[in-house]
Amino acid sequence: MKITEIREKSSEQLTTLLKEQKEELFNLRFQHAIHQLDNPQKIVETKKNIAKILTAIREKELAESKQN
Repeated sequence: MKITEIREKSSEQLTTLLKEQKEELFNLRFQHAIHQLDNPQKIVETKKNIAKILTAIREKELAESKQN
């Protein structure tokens, strides 16, 4: 997921996407623990996606506070 795609989304969409990514990370960690995960790199990618989403949310918060 690219940061430009994330920045185009609204705050509500970002919140929903963040929740989905956290659930996916939980499931990936669980699969990894019981040795059913084929590609452990997916955990790293999911963490990076979560960080990108959190960054975009913070950018929107700062932009709103500057407008007020």
